[in-house]
Amino acid sequence: MNCNFELLPPLYSSSKEEVNAMRHQAIKVRLYPTTEQKQILAQHFGCSRFWWNYALNLCIETYKATGKSLNQSALNSMLPKLKKEEGTTWLSECYSQVLQATTLNLVTAYKNFFEGRARYPRFKAKKNRQSIQYPQSTKIVDACLKLPGRVGIIKAKLHRPIEGKIKTVTVSTTPSGKYYASVLVELEGDNQSPNSEGKVAGIDLGLKDFAIVNDGLKTSKFANPKHLAKHERNLKRKQQKLAKKQKGSKSRDKARKLVARVHERISNVRQDYLHKLSGQLVDDNQVIVVESLNTKGMVSNHKLAKAISDGEVLPR
Repeated sequence: MNCNFELLPPLYSSSKEEVNAMRHQAIKVRLYPTTEQKQILAQHFGCSRFWWNYALNLCIETYKATGKSLNQSALNSMLPKLKKEEGTTWLSECYSQVLQATTLNLVTAYKNFFEGRARYPRFKAKKNRQSIQYPQSTKIVDACLKLPGRVGIIKAKLHRPIEGKIKTVTVSTTPSGKYYASVLVELEGDNQSPNSEGKVAGIDLGLKDFAIVNDGLKTSKFANPKHLAKHERNLKRKQQKLAKKQKGSKSRDKARKLVARVHERISNVRQDYLHKLSGQLVDDNQVIVVESLNTKGMVSNHKLAKAISDGEVLPR
């Protein structure tokens, strides 16, 4: 299967000096939408998911029939007609920029696939993580996030000031039912260039020991906290309850969220430990060297997969 997409030229051009003078930063914040806003976001999630699957299937069928591909402009030109058809008139209730951003993401997914950075684009399911993008008309209002498309002002937990020009806002929901927004801002100034001067530390990653750090003078060992093992009994009990629930029932949905919360708790404690450890290493050293490992190949070993994943320190 090989669909060669044509990418549209940029809407504007900028000099090399202007590009180098700008940098981007993403800030993830927690959202607390109202019941009405949850319904609107759910509608936008569904419309974006439908259009992604529809466009992906259309690209596959078009290539099989003609051997040619569909570019971004060709896909976007189909949206007005699709919104007027009898079975898909509900697409007109979705904010138009959300659907166009979905088209851009699909084209980018194809480009990443052909250049060897990602696998072939897949169809999206309702049960998986949901996300949409607002590429414009978003702003910060009274420590809240204002989104277009009938969503309005959403209460947000801004743990740090958001400075610079807001480029895009990606709203997502976790399997446990929490809402987050990733705010991409454009700031002035160049990105810092790598520096190889200063105290050097080498890190050896393993299973028995979380990490072994050597700076040339001493060796420090960090034990593997084994976060998954600590929550495995609780996770097993909740998964067994989920397996007994009837598919499609409300009780099964509640049980599913309980399982998702356990996984989310495990992920949070892993990330917390990683941030604290990495912060300590960065404060004590100027140059850090980490071994490169084939994590994907190592995880394929079913005897070591759980232990490797529980370490959560191997490069992805």
